[in-house]
Amino acid sequence: MRAILKTFLLLTLLWLPAQLVFAQTIVNVGAYNFPPYIIQAESDNPSGLLIDLLELLNQQQTEFRFVLVPTSVTRRYQDMASGRFDLIAFESAAWGWQAQPHQSLDMGISDADVYVAKAQPGRDQRYFDSFAGKRLALYAGFHYAFAGFNADRDVMRQHYQAEFSYSHESNLLRVLFDRSDITVASQSFLNIFIEQNPKSAEQFLVSTKQDQVYHHQVLLRPGAPIRLDQMRALRSQLRESGQLDALLQRYHLHLDY
Repeated sequence: MRAILKTFLLLTLLWLPAQLVFAQTIVNVGAYNFPPYIIQAESDNPSGLLIDLLELLNQQQTEFRFVLVPTSVTRRYQDMASGRFDLIAFESAAWGWQAQPHQSLDMGISDADVYVAKAQPGRDQRYFDSFAGKRLALYAGFHYAFAGFNADRDVMRQHYQAEFSYSHESNLLRVLFDRSDITVASQSFLNIFIEQNPKSAEQFLVSTKQDQVYHHQVLLRPGAPIRLDQMRALRSQLRESGQLDALLQRYHLHLDY
C-alpha cells in the first residue's frame, strides 16, 4: 500500500508542473527585425532586448506565457489584424497604425533616430541641413520624420536617392565605404555598434539633431487575451524590482520616469 501511495504522490508531483504550464494563458507577441530590440526574429535563436524582456515577464509570473511570433516590418499590421499575434512591443501608434483598432501602453522608454555620415575634413553639422544630392541608406519599411513618415519605397526613391536594406549595420558600412552619404540609425543601435567597433567612433559624423524621438509603446489588438491594465501591472512590477532598468542599461537605454 505504501509503495502505491509513493508512486501516486510521485506521479502527482510530476503532473502538476505540466498542468500549471498548460493552464497558462498564451500571449503571442509580434516581432520583426529591429536591432537592438529584436535581431533575427525569424531564426531559431533570436536575440535582442525584446527576447530578454519576454524572459523576464515569463519568470515573474505564471498566469501568462509570452511567446514570440515572427512577422515583418511590412506584414505586421495584417498579422495583428488577423489575430496572428496579440500585442507588439517597442512600437509607436504613429508608425502606420492609425487606421487599425488597438490599445496602447506607454512603456516609459524612449530612443531616437540620428543621422550618420562619414567623418571628413571640413565636414560638420551643416552637412545634415539638406539631403539634396546626397545618397541615403535606409531600412526598408521604416518610417522617418524627414520624409513625413512615408515608408513607400517608390516615393522615397523619387524624392531622395534612397537605397534600402534590412540591416542597420550594412547601412553604416555603406556610409563608411562611401557607397552612401547618410544613413539613419537609432541612438541605441549606434552606441552598441561603436561599443563593439571602437575605431568607428572617429570615422562617423553623427548629427546632434534627431530625425525623431520615439516613446515606445505596447500595442494590443482588440480581444487580446491580456488586458491593458494587466500589462501595465506587469510592467510596473518589473520597474519596481529594478530588473527593467538593469536590462535597459545593457542596451544603452533607460527609463523615462
